Amino acid sequence: MIRVGIIGVGTVGTSVANILQENSDIISARAGVEIVPTIGVVKNLAKKRDVSIEITDDPSRVIDNPDIDIVVELMGGVEEPYALVKRALENGKSVVTANKALLAYHRYDLQKIAGDLPLFYEASVAGGIPIIGALRNGLSANHIESIIGILNGTCNYMLTKMIQEGVSYDAVLKEAQELGYAEADPTFDVGGFDAAHKLLILASIAYGIDAKPEDILIEGIEKISNSDVSFAKEFGYEIKLLGVARKSTKGVEIRVHPALVSKKHAIAKVDGVMNAISVVGDRVGETMFYGPGAGGDATASSVIADIIEIARGNRGPMLGYKKGLESGFELLESSEIVSKYYLKIKVLDQPGVLAAVTSTLADGGISISSVLQRDSKVENRVRLLLTTHFCKESQINAAIEQLKSLESVGEGNISMLRIVE
Repeated sequence: MIRVGIIGVGTVGTSVANILQENSDIISARAGVEIVPTIGVVKNLAKKRDVSIEITDDPSRVIDNPDIDIVVELMGGVEEPYALVKRALENGKSVVTANKALLAYHRYDLQKIAGDLPLFYEASVAGGIPIIGALRNGLSANHIESIIGILNGTCNYMLTKMIQEGVSYDAVLKEAQELGYAEADPTFDVGGFDAAHKLLILASIAYGIDAKPEDILIEGIEKISNSDVSFAKEFGYEIKLLGVARKSTKGVEIRVHPALVSKKHAIAKVDGVMNAISVVGDRVGETMFYGPGAGGDATASSVIADIIEIARGNRGPMLGYKKGLESGFELLESSEIVSKYYLKIKVLDQPGVLAAVTSTLADGGISISSVLQRDSKVENRVRLLLTTHFCKESQINAAIEQLKSLESVGEGNISMLRIVE
């Protein structure tokens, strides 16, 4: 018998406890041993929990309990769960976590502490999609060329509504909050930080990159406007918040930002709160993973899959590389990113402005792919909507600064999106 203690009996923790009990026959058959949820840890004992296991507010009842074999950490946060998971590992217990923020900051520390002890984390990225197992196991014979993913269902829901129904950002954010998709303070989701934590975990498995959120480019969807949506529609694009990890001869770029994606790409067809991840391997080519990125039962499904793997005796290196055999890739600076770009520029409605804009971009070594002009609600101004061919992030940023110095443009009248193909 394997006894499980759950730290954090919220939506996911409740589902884990109940599924382990209600589906115990099939779970035991697949694991080869009976798995029993034993104790749950909560912060507020007065709050009613829809579980039949013992509940306590003392984590040591799980962490230091010699009868508990597997600790499931579902409490959220960074430093407090880090201390508890570290203690559990030091006590010789296997750990399963769904905590993406914990892993975004402490995954390499925990890998060293765990050693040969299983520390599994399938549910930390994309909820019910088995992407961690795919990278660690199913695609382990491949060099990973790229990972491109929709990793936040809240943002995908909001952008889908904006594209398909023409709803403004403010209106769709309010709706998402009313539906429970977005928090009262939505910054973690709409600012791209949630997706960034998940992407860093995937990039560690694929490339052995030890980076923190502060080390990578992170942009949210707060500045997406209806004119951006109109441009996307007219030129055959969708707008998605994407996590991109991609290797080149110089290193690995890791970034999270809203992007224009061709409607021909499979990931552009993923709507609503769903997640999707494209992984390109050098041998297998492109593989696509699609499914619910959140929700109690979906996330619990991944947690329990990890528990079963531990019960079967499976382990392997936590982040996919044996000690001393890391990939050796380096994280590229954001300035080294190479992309196509979309620019929205509000300019004075007067002769010679377009020539000045195109000349400024050409001086920066940037080639224009397409240009569109639209009326602006601001008196005596029009909007230039244009796309570029491939160039470096440093080039486009320098060109934007030069454009701002033009009398016909001015400070604060330029916005930019990257194009992902």
